[in-house]
Amino acid sequence: MSDDQDRPGGTTDDQDRDAPLAPEQPRAGGAPALHADGDREVVHAPTVVEVPVAETQTPATPEEPRDEDRWSGIGREILGGTPMVSLLAVLVAFVVGGVLIAATDETVQESSGYFFARPGDTLGAIASAVGGAYWALFQGSIFNFSRPEGGFVAFIRPLTETLHFAAPLIAAGLGVAVAFRVGMFNIGGRGQMLAAAAAAGWVGFSFPMPPVLHVLVALVAGMLAGALWAGIAGLLKARTGAHEVITTIMLNFVALWLLSYLIRTPGLLQAPGSNNPITPGTLESAQLPLLLGAQFNLTWGIVLSVLAVVVAWWLIERSSLGFRFRAVGLNPQAALNAGMDVKRVYVQAMLVAGAFMGLAGAQQVQSTVTTGFTSGIDAGIGFDAITVALLGRSSPWGTLAAGLLFGAFKAGGFRMQAAEGVPIDIVLVVQSVIVLCIAAPPLVRAVFRLPTPRGAVR
Repeated sequence: MSDDQDRPGGTTDDQDRDAPLAPEQPRAGGAPALHADGDREVVHAPTVVEVPVAETQTPATPEEPRDEDRWSGIGREILGGTPMVSLLAVLVAFVVGGVLIAATDETVQESSGYFFARPGDTLGAIASAVGGAYWALFQGSIFNFSRPEGGFVAFIRPLTETLHFAAPLIAAGLGVAVAFRVGMFNIGGRGQMLAAAAAAGWVGFSFPMPPVLHVLVALVAGMLAGALWAGIAGLLKARTGAHEVITTIMLNFVALWLLSYLIRTPGLLQAPGSNNPITPGTLESAQLPLLLGAQFNLTWGIVLSVLAVVVAWWLIERSSLGFRFRAVGLNPQAALNAGMDVKRVYVQAMLVAGAFMGLAGAQQVQSTVTTGFTSGIDAGIGFDAITVALLGRSSPWGTLAAGLLFGAFKAGGFRMQAAEGVPIDIVLVVQSVIVLCIAAPPLVRAVFRLPTPRGAVR
């Protein structure tokens, strides 16, 4: 059979091609298919289509939610921010110190034996012990109200003692804070202060000079020695990758035993004619002059420390070197990709940090201990500076405030021990609790139920 016969209905292709088109059926919703003359009628769509849109309810005062969000954000930053955490850390430390004072007080221990019979006695003894201790701390560090016969001098002497103790703490704290801003942990303050004290003391008792010039030369010698000693750790980190924590710890012991050798060897730093490991006294022309007269121990060291705070603030916040410090501290790899010489920044940061430590060491031999010093001239300031920098959040102005607080602890702790019989170790406990709380901000926020600011560690 042919192909034409196989098709259904017996139609062929020619028939399909020659057959007239069947008229199209009208389509629903559309235009007519064709007119008799074969022309299609064109129907244009409307130019504007009206689509019903559901109306939305707009708030009557659209600015109020934004204001609420803004004010709530400000409140979150204030309540959960760094200053509030630092303040509450100090408060927690005082509370813990108060608990220890009450626990070690003999009157409290005796009255606690019959607490359930007469609880008022125990509570009164606790209030007396804690209140008396902290009142003695205040009078020994701020103002003394117990000696009206002493006049104005006795009244403000505690404040001058606080400033006197705070001066080297502030300078040393800046040495730690600057390293923190670069992401480095400078715990070699003791070695840097000992090197500075050796250099400043050697200039101070070996080379007579005019008074002002002698003071400045001794200060510069101490700052240079501190900078060079800290620069060793920075250079080792830059060249070999040695961690600054290890190197600064080791350099502490190197400086300690080196100074011990120098002050035990006649002809070096040992006082002539003495068998004791002590240096000669600092010449009067090299001593920092008194700031308020002979009735106070306060010298110009506090002025130098405040000036150091201003210099550190300008260096970190306003100078190009400080910008590199902050950039490397935030992200060393990004700073390297931006073209910064990160290794050089490490060395520069340790040099600057050591210079501030050197200022603290020079103050020790030029104002605090002027009759000759031993290997304990640092007086633990190199390690206390770590606490000061932590409490000050590595900020120059925060370091100033923290240094004043710890200076008050030192000045008032002795009166607290003498007047109330409270062990001086309680002050060390308070300082340690401050460090603990500062190192763990989430702990403080959890205790006081503070909000967590944006970007903070939960």
